[in-house]
Amino acid sequence: MMPQPRPWPYAIEFDQVERIDCDVLVVGGGAAGCMAASGAAESGARVVVLEKAATVASGASGSGSDHWESAATNPCSKITPEELTDAMIRAHDGFNNGISHYIETREGWDRLLDIEAARGKIRDTDDDFAGAPFRDEKTKLLFAYDYDNRFNIRVWGQTFKHAQLRSAKRKGVKFVERTMATALLTEGGRHGARVIGAMAINGRTGKCVVIRAKATVLCTSRPTRIWLFIPGAPGISEFRPPQCTGDAHAMSWRIGAEFTMLEKAIKAEWSGNRSFPPYGAGNNHNSWYACTMVDAEGREVPWLDRDGSELATVDERYRPAPGQKFFLKGGGEPDIPVYEFQGPETLSVDDLMARGYKLPLYADLSKMPEAERRVIWGVMIGNEGKTKIPIMKNYTDRGFDPSKHRLQSYGDGWKSGAFLPQERQFFGLPGGLMNDWTLMTNVEGLFAAGDALFASNCYGHACATGHYAGRHAAAYASRVGDVTLHEPQVEAERSKLYAPLRQAKGVSWHELNFAITRLMQHHCGAFKTDQLLMRGLDALAAMERDDASRLTGQNPHDLIRIHETRNILTTAQIVLHSCLARKAGSKALHFTRLDSPDIDPPEWNKFVTVRDSGSGVAVGEKPLDYYGNLPDNYERHNRDYIDRRSKT
Repeated sequence: MMPQPRPWPYAIEFDQVERIDCDVLVVGGGAAGCMAASGAAESGARVVVLEKAATVASGASGSGSDHWESAATNPCSKITPEELTDAMIRAHDGFNNGISHYIETREGWDRLLDIEAARGKIRDTDDDFAGAPFRDEKTKLLFAYDYDNRFNIRVWGQTFKHAQLRSAKRKGVKFVERTMATALLTEGGRHGARVIGAMAINGRTGKCVVIRAKATVLCTSRPTRIWLFIPGAPGISEFRPPQCTGDAHAMSWRIGAEFTMLEKAIKAEWSGNRSFPPYGAGNNHNSWYACTMVDAEGREVPWLDRDGSELATVDERYRPAPGQKFFLKGGGEPDIPVYEFQGPETLSVDDLMARGYKLPLYADLSKMPEAERRVIWGVMIGNEGKTKIPIMKNYTDRGFDPSKHRLQSYGDGWKSGAFLPQERQFFGLPGGLMNDWTLMTNVEGLFAAGDALFASNCYGHACATGHYAGRHAAAYASRVGDVTLHEPQVEAERSKLYAPLRQAKGVSWHELNFAITRLMQHHCGAFKTDQLLMRGLDALAAMERDDASRLTGQNPHDLIRIHETRNILTTAQIVLHSCLARKAGSKALHFTRLDSPDIDPPEWNKFVTVRDSGSGVAVGEKPLDYYGNLPDNYERHNRDYIDRRSKT
């Protein structure tokens, strides 16, 4: 006898509609969303946050963070926000968001202090690392990567979301949790018109929620499940939570928002069905930096500085080379010599074999100084996302002792798993929404922060841009009058919301999601051509017409997954349009075309933009330095904030 499905454990409210009014609506309650809510509330706005999970542990950062990049204004930093932002931009050949990253470097330390004020842990208050070379004894801050310049701070990020949620609630922010935004509402229901709210659905009861807002801030994560999805084990499909499905990307595309850099996707390095858990294989990157690597016979792999000189001590791995002011690590590996720092990964597996090294390779923390070993296996591994339970607890429970044992490195010698070239991910600094100096998009009333922006990065970037967008959204809301929802648009969106319940038989969301990923691997993998991309778009259009319209579900959980999959389908289409729009290869964008062998010709040294104009896809462009002079423009748009911070 087949097992019977369990009854739905919550009251079903498909026939109910809840109406909410606010000044500023924040979509997404992750790091960026919580900070956007706080920033808007501090400016006097009535704020509502829509979060489809439980905010206390939601979003890409919900499971933690081990370091806070780019705190250039912390009291120990030896570099300026201008120097650090310039390095970030140059390290990616200009394909970076100068506005958002200048906000990150200028305000990142402010946001870290906000989190500390809400009882998040950012300092070694128990003196566990007293005397360590990466610790500042006066402030008790612990630094990562570059120990001389001290702009990258090790943190106990497992405490951060709790702190951010407490802080926002104390400021009067209303959280509508386990409720997914499904559509943005526009003035008069018109395509491209001012955004005046959103539709949503409760994932437990199925109740429809309609929010009217004067300004909206999109703070959802970058899309996952575009190239990778395992129907039988969806939880390991991606590094970021698999419910991060590009909801803001899809909703804003449908109303005419402008995107750039979505042609950028790198060969996958994390998760997937053949990999180890992120940070669960020995390496020397990010959380494991600067771990000693050895071969099968215990022979150390040499560390090299920027100039290729071999380093004799562990301490030298954390110091700039002679004549090098600082170097970047921990998020986006640079290619230009002035900021480059070579590690063992500079030598390929073939190079190592030619030098007589024996595979496999191992991370050997036992060869590290005791303080370095404890800060990697304890603070870093243990606070970074998805490491506290899968790695720290499980490995320790099974007997792993970093003072005695080595951890094998898999895949390409340094990666956590072996991936095929067509298995891609949005990693590093991917594409997203275009923004101006207020972090507003091209659609009036619609702001973005964190991973919704193009060239997004880390926890610090999310928090800094979130607070900034929240402030500017509140200022915008204070200048505009009341808004009136277009009820025919509300009813049309509500009908779409519940359409899968009316399908007695049809397609499951698992099937459609898997089909999308297979199509993207075949038509938008490592190499592109116009013909391949056009066929991919035709196939996605057929899926939308023949399959998405037949998606079927029975309960609120099904509806959430169905609308996520529809968003994945929309985002896949944006990616293909973005790839079609760029007609030459780009090293920085990990973009290769077989029908145009040129790499980085000068005429393509620009941002290529795409948007749905309402009658087709409009392609545009912007210069890489469209943001202008960074400090001048920042100060012109943030005089009140600067004056207020100077008084505290």
